[in-house]
Amino acid sequence: MQDPTTTAVSSADGTAITFDRYGDGPALVLVGGAFQYRASDPPTVELAKLLASDFSVFHYDRRGRGDSSDTPPYAIEREIEDLSAVIDGAGGSAAVLGNSSGALLALDAAAAGTRIEKIALYEAPVIVDDSRPPVPADYLERLTQLLAANQRREMVELFMTTVIGLPAEMVGGILQSPMAPGFEAVAHTLIYDGLIMAGTQDGKPLAGDRWSRVSTPTLVIDGSASDTWVHTGADELARLLSNAQRRSLEGQTHAVAAAVLAPAVREFLATPVANG
Repeated sequence: MQDPTTTAVSSADGTAITFDRYGDGPALVLVGGAFQYRASDPPTVELAKLLASDFSVFHYDRRGRGDSSDTPPYAIEREIEDLSAVIDGAGGSAAVLGNSSGALLALDAAAAGTRIEKIALYEAPVIVDDSRPPVPADYLERLTQLLAANQRREMVELFMTTVIGLPAEMVGGILQSPMAPGFEAVAHTLIYDGLIMAGTQDGKPLAGDRWSRVSTPTLVIDGSASDTWVHTGADELARLLSNAQRRSLEGQTHAVAAAVLAPAVREFLATPVANG
């Protein structure tokens, strides 16, 4: 396939949001999760290339990451505006595939009235029961304090041990690896993701009103090999949404293979929306 074309659009507050466009067809925007941006995320690039045979795939850097700029103060509404700007650049409406925390950003955008035709969500990291420990109530406060002290490596460590739940010794190895500088460069955006995830990782049922206005056809996906809390969270999210389907991908985890996810997304987006 041809190399992607790279474009920057201006969000409502003037932030430059950069995206790569792959393929030529109905618009599909990819919304990444924590740490993900174009240059750092080969699996999502592979996913974009696989889907480009059927769609115009827009793979963008969320604000504060990669080639996108940032304009303080942060608010979830600014990220919704960023996604809207990408969708405007895609022709005014699009399907959206949200990964991890990006899944909840996609839902927030739909709730705000962004012109999203269909939504596919992969493993939004919501914690709705006691199948794993909740994220500590002071997590965002601790991240903010670490950022103020410019302790970015410690921010990455806190996220990986507390939110992802990786063993400390494994995280220590990651922080000594060539991947560490890329994580540290966008560590400040962990606060952004933390604000998006607020109220969804405390081990309690999800609030019913946050996405009550979302009637967009939605596919809630997880991997069958992921932990129990991921399945119960996906079940809860699908139950809460008024127009949702549920699917598990056999043998997959949070690090889903692009070659497995792409066909599921393609099938969902190709299915006509029922009238009435």
